[in-house]
Amino acid sequence: MKRVALSLALVLGLTACAGGSRNIVPTSLEDDVVVAGMRGSTIRYWGDEIPPDADALVRKRWAQVQGAQRQRVTYLAISAGGSDGAFGAGLLNGWTARGDRPKFDLVTGVSTGALTAPFAFLGPKYDPALKHVFTTSHTNDIAIVQPVRGLLGGSSLASNAPLAKLIAHYVNEQFLREVAAEHRKGRRLYVGTTNLDAQRAVVWNMGEIASSGSPHAVELFRKILLSSAAIPGVFPPGMIKVAANGNVYEEMHVDGGTARQVFLLPPHFSSKRVDSRIGVKPVRRAYIIRNGRVTPEKEAVKVSALSIGPRSVSTLMKEQGIGDLYELYELARVNGIDYNLAYIPASFNVSSAGGFDPTYMTALYNEGFRLGRSRAWKKKPPSFE
Repeated sequence: MKRVALSLALVLGLTACAGGSRNIVPTSLEDDVVVAGMRGSTIRYWGDEIPPDADALVRKRWAQVQGAQRQRVTYLAISAGGSDGAFGAGLLNGWTARGDRPKFDLVTGVSTGALTAPFAFLGPKYDPALKHVFTTSHTNDIAIVQPVRGLLGGSSLASNAPLAKLIAHYVNEQFLREVAAEHRKGRRLYVGTTNLDAQRAVVWNMGEIASSGSPHAVELFRKILLSSAAIPGVFPPGMIKVAANGNVYEEMHVDGGTARQVFLLPPHFSSKRVDSRIGVKPVRRAYIIRNGRVTPEKEAVKVSALSIGPRSVSTLMKEQGIGDLYELYELARVNGIDYNLAYIPASFNVSSAGGFDPTYMTALYNEGFRLGRSRAWKKKPPSFE
């Protein structure tokens, strides 16, 4: 986190010497564009509003649900957190070992949570992959540092080519077929990115992409995961081509955590309204994994810009993440959803050597595994406990 915050501070404090021009989407067409090469408009929606075709999406989902699945809805939301994603990976695997991990009806992920979400969605079959990625990865398995290029006008201070290769190793045609099969059963997988041009969160329906039959589906699926984890200024953004009115434009998508550290349902979601329209009344339960700490972490800050800047940015990101937990708590309260929260406990005192440190991540994975096996969920946000 410190290394990320330092890079962000440097980027915020410097003016780029150069920058390529792009054909960006006009404001008047932002709601009308479709992703180039993909049919239909149901593969994504703005994260700050209810989708315009929400009724159709809800009816389609419930039409696919069968039997006992209609009696309950179980949500899983996985937050951003960089290498702290090892906590969520361990928790899920510990939950599997406990023997009562549910088959989630809806899974959402942001940033490192976006990388975890597809594995969590497909179930315990992918637990070994989660453990491998979050306990053995070094920084050079994720990034290639290139600060000079970034400071001289490039789009980032590091290349995420190694991370792209890692994603491609797992996300292939077979992987998408598995996601599509679960999607057809009424289960949903959503990943969040941030459209930096529009300054808005975007939620991608990954099951819809997997089910599209498009020859571009695998490429888009991978690009969304990579974009969701693209820390602004540190990693290059994901450039996604879209079309409207016969013209092709290019959107810039970066880390989903820029807009939301964790998300669950569209704002203004009303379970009563949904239930009355569809004729169901399920028990709803939400599990939220915060890949980070929620308590203050004391540190002596040097009186220098290179210390003050990063510390301030990391504090801002931390408080944003905590605020999102309260927003989800209110959403759950209003809609009668059982709220369950897990985060890195204050008692965990292992320090990271920086970046992606396998020793640190293994210790954090083991802590998450312990909590997952003991099912130590919090029923309220931090200061409410």
